[in-house]
Amino acid sequence: MGPEVSRQRLVGEIWIVLGVSLGQSGVYAVINLVAVLTRGPLSKATATVNASQSPRPYLDLTYQLVGIAFTLVPVALALWLLAGDRTDVPVLRRLGLDLGRPLGDLGAGVVLAAVIGIPGLGLYLVGHALGITVTVVPAALNAYWWTVPVLVLQAVKNAVLEEVIVVGYLLTRLRQLGVNPWLATGLSAVLRGSYHLYQGFGPFLGNAVMGVVFAEYFRRRGRVMPLIVAHTILDTVTFVGYQLFRSLLHLP
Repeated sequence: MGPEVSRQRLVGEIWIVLGVSLGQSGVYAVINLVAVLTRGPLSKATATVNASQSPRPYLDLTYQLVGIAFTLVPVALALWLLAGDRTDVPVLRRLGLDLGRPLGDLGAGVVLAAVIGIPGLGLYLVGHALGITVTVVPAALNAYWWTVPVLVLQAVKNAVLEEVIVVGYLLTRLRQLGVNPWLATGLSAVLRGSYHLYQGFGPFLGNAVMGVVFAEYFRRRGRVMPLIVAHTILDTVTFVGYQLFRSLLHLP
């Protein structure tokens, strides 16, 4: 009875963590996709990732920073729960979130960003041409002195949230439940794709592929930090690059 109760608690814990974080985002993304599909072609729709919250500069900045802070609370919850496991190894070291290998993590992150980023851009363009991807506006903030720093913080926030929960936390818990490693990788990848469905089927596929690569990296290397580095690079280039060059390139 003891092991069964423990298993039930782990399953319940996973549902709770995902329910207050990216699982919830996945549900809303599906609803948004259905709303877009029932309104018209995906290629005619637009999805804005980082938008201004107020025309008043410092109120907008406040909304942005508070939003970033509260979005990271589920990460703290996941780490807190993992820290309660009966082991002498600190949770950050178990997930490879420590700073013990800065150069190695940085190098691996750069390589992963290149491997994912270039094909990902191509997949987005192909998906948009095929009409299965909406027009994604990565950044639509008003131009202030704090715009670029906030976009960088948004990139870091996305990276920490997704890689800690979808990879580090989820794969650790699924391994403890005895889930087949390949099935666990698939579940992590599908979850990653699901909360990008509001952008269409192309981003779902692209992020699912990214999910397979990242999950397998963690499963084999046991480190989340390179994934955070790679994700931060990808989002920073996308957000900041778009913000800086959208007027020059006549982007929406």
